[in-house]
Formats: sequence, structure tokens, C-alpha cells
Amino acid sequence: MSMNVAIDGPAGAGKSTIAKAVAAKLGYIYVDTGAMYRAIALYLLNHNISSSDEKSIEAVLDDINVEIVYENQAQQVILNGENVSKEIRKEEVGNMASATSVYGCVRSKLLSLQRDLAAKSDVIMDGRDIGTCVLPNAQVKVYLTASVDCRADRRYKELVEKGENPNLEDIKKDISERDYRDMHRDIAPLKQADDAILVDSSDMTIEEVVVAIVDLCK
Repeated sequence: MSMNVAIDGPAGAGKSTIAKAVAAKLGYIYVDTGAMYRAIALYLLNHNISSSDEKSIEAVLDDINVEIVYENQAQQVILNGENVSKEIRKEEVGNMASATSVYGCVRSKLLSLQRDLAAKSDVIMDGRDIGTCVLPNAQVKVYLTASVDCRADRRYKELVEKGENPNLEDIKKDISERDYRDMHRDIAPLKQADDAILVDSSDMTIEEVVVAIVDLCK
């Protein structure tokens, strides 16, 4: 039987960074579900489809193929044969993904692929509803969070390092609005699973969080 680890939590809590590090230490496959939603969001943006136009979104889903592959131990996201690993990290793509992941048609598009991966391999998967919906029988479930101020500060520093000139208050506003959307959507809202362990990373280093989750798995 494969080992499944689910990490849920709000945007900017460090889920992907932590999940990748834990996967590397344990030899598991890391499945970045957020990247898969972002790939769909990128397609919609590139085709000028509004996040509020559910009918048009559903109509093009059959034209979208998303794959996660590993090259030199690094995850690559492939959208219709094109590597979009860098493009999907843009802020507008993240906002589009948050807005469109509320639709059942988008979620069902990716759900079967995610579950198939988990059934065949030892995986660590992060997202908003992994422990509650995607992998409800995961052996280890973690709800990873951090304060809005902490998450905004981390994002601000990331953007500054990239040479951008961000506004901290705008970032805080975006994060708060995304939290509200994710927690109040009708389908699979963000929440802590009943059997998940709460980990608040506000005052923890990355390594401390990684060690805590590895210990849970062991």
C-alpha cells in the first residue's frame, strides 16, 4: 500500500517549499496540485476567458492537458506539450487559479489524475482540500498555516529578490481576499481536516517545519 501525505493550508504558508523538502528526505513523489490549477488558469488567461464565465471554462477543459514530470529531480509543469513552470508562478495566474478552482468542472478535471498518482506511489501532495477531499484516507495530514502579515512579508521579499517593486499592503489585501475565497467557496472549501495536525509556521524556520512533518511520517 502506498504512503500518502496531505498538506493543506492557505496561500503563502510555504506548503510547496515544505512538501518538496519532505519528499526529498523521504524519497516520496511530490505532487504540486496548485501548479496543476495554475496551468489551467494560464490557459484561460492566454485565451482571454473570464474567471466568471463558467460555461466557457467548461467548454475548453477537454482542450487542456496538464502533466507533471521530473527532470534532474526538478518538477516541470507541462501544459499541452509546453513547459510552463515559470509562467504559472506569476501573481495574476495565482489569482486566476484561486478564482477558477471553485468550479466543479475544473476540480473533476484534475481529481482523477491526482488520485491515480497517489494510488500507485508514495506521494506528498499539497493544496487546499487534499486531506478533506482528494486524499481523505491519507495516513498523514497536516494543516500548514501562518499569519497574514507573515505570509505577506515572505511574498514581498520574494518579489523584491526578483527585482520587482511590490506594495506590501496590496500583497496583504490579495492574500486576505484569496483566503476568504478559498474558505467560502461552495465546492471543497479550505479547512483543516478533523484528523489533521495543525502546524503554524509563523515563527518556525523551513527546516523546523520539515523536521516536524518528517517525524510525523516516521
